[in-house]
Amino acid sequence: MIKIFHSEFLIISNIFNYSKITKLFFDLDKKEDILKTALDLFVKSGFHATPTSKIAKEAGMANGTLFHYFKTKEELIIALYTEHQNCFTAFIHTNTISDESLKHMFHSFFSSSINWINDNKSAFQFMQQFTLSPFYQFISKEYINKQDSLLVELLQKGIEEEILKKLPLELLRTLINSHIIGINSYLSTQDMSAEHSNMIIHQSFSLLWDMISL
Repeated sequence: MIKIFHSEFLIISNIFNYSKITKLFFDLDKKEDILKTALDLFVKSGFHATPTSKIAKEAGMANGTLFHYFKTKEELIIALYTEHQNCFTAFIHTNTISDESLKHMFHSFFSSSINWINDNKSAFQFMQQFTLSPFYQFISKEYINKQDSLLVELLQKGIEEEILKKLPLELLRTLINSHIIGINSYLSTQDMSAEHSNMIIHQSFSLLWDMISL
């Protein structure tokens, strides 16, 4: 009798766990639908012209369901930003080659940044919208510094080893990021092969390196 009860208990437990897992995946799918729909609408119409009711409708759910996952529109916008910023940062860290040559490391950082932006145009456009909006003030300085840690580390190493010009870190970061955004804007307007695009990225990096190196 005890064995039967034990078997039944295991079956019920497995069903319960399966239900929990199914609900977890269902919740993740719903949340992803909201984020994807919000990204498309924010990029197309902006923050103020995109009410949560429109996001919910486009995502195929009630407005109340959306608020089950994100308590406010502000929370949704910030969550969307951090999701894509985290993806961008992870990609850069993974694709920046660890090398004895600082120049090669900077080159891989530069090219991988442009490649991610090119492959995630809507996400990057949203990220730019966000940084120019009042919502950006809610992002902590600690978070921003963490996202920029790799670039800052490379810059500090370059200055200490007298490879880079001894300029303020913020100025160097601005020069590099502006160069990345500018080259991406140029490439997005051109109809060229991947080989030609890579050549432009390489040439652009050479110009940037000449500008910041000793």
